[in-house]
Amino acid sequence: MICFPNAKINLGLNIVSKRPDGFHNIETVFYPIPIKDALEVISAKVPSFNQTGIDIDTPAEKNLVTKALNLLMGKYALPQMAVYIHKYIPFGAGLGGGSSDAANMLRLVNDYCQLNISDKELEELASGIGADCPFFIQNKPVFASGTGNIFESVDLSLSGFYLCLVKPNITVSTSEAYSMVKPHYPFFSLKETITKPITEWKEIMQNDFETSVFAKFPVIGSIKKSLYREGAIYASMSGSGSSVYGLFEYPTDLKTKFNGCFVWSGQLP
Repeated sequence: MICFPNAKINLGLNIVSKRPDGFHNIETVFYPIPIKDALEVISAKVPSFNQTGIDIDTPAEKNLVTKALNLLMGKYALPQMAVYIHKYIPFGAGLGGGSSDAANMLRLVNDYCQLNISDKELEELASGIGADCPFFIQNKPVFASGTGNIFESVDLSLSGFYLCLVKPNITVSTSEAYSMVKPHYPFFSLKETITKPITEWKEIMQNDFETSVFAKFPVIGSIKKSLYREGAIYASMSGSGSSVYGLFEYPTDLKTKFNGCFVWSGQLP
């Protein structure tokens, strides 16, 4: 059985406050995008973990997919399986690729082994893997608060717009990115902002990580400026970076503009 875990982007990201536990309260909108990995499980006499595509220097036992499988194995009697994953979603990009793989592993094994676990239960399991993992269970646009683990449905569709996503050969440490920002309550309500025309987002919707990340990695900031020069109606860094995306009203082909970078372009479903 096979599935295709997709990435997400952040529409706005406000770092609201620092929590007593050392984490931060945030506000953001998670939006699914059609950049996908491939994940497959098959029955096997000897269990194995097999990865192709983008090379990720992480031992199999520390991979979030393995963590998701072990979580289910601790609760259910599962048959032996071989896991195959083909990585295409860039890592260290703010796209949630690893979280999506883990959440989809839960869903895939649930279906493959006919465990009949409800979406609500899958979300609870996913929350033990990572803060944004539960988002990928239902995989619909949500307003996220808390540490990014409290979801509210939003009536938002970017269907028909074109996305161009650029990821330079830079990895931004999430913990370092948080250490460089000063939490504050946003001037504009993100819930209200996303109801406005996209042409107005540029002036009122921001990612709080951008100021410090752009200062340390100017090339990331230059990518955002380039996307606007090419006609994006809204552009932003996703998460704590390092990927930057632009929303366009027409198809784009900007690979030659960003040599040495991962570039994906396509229409949003």
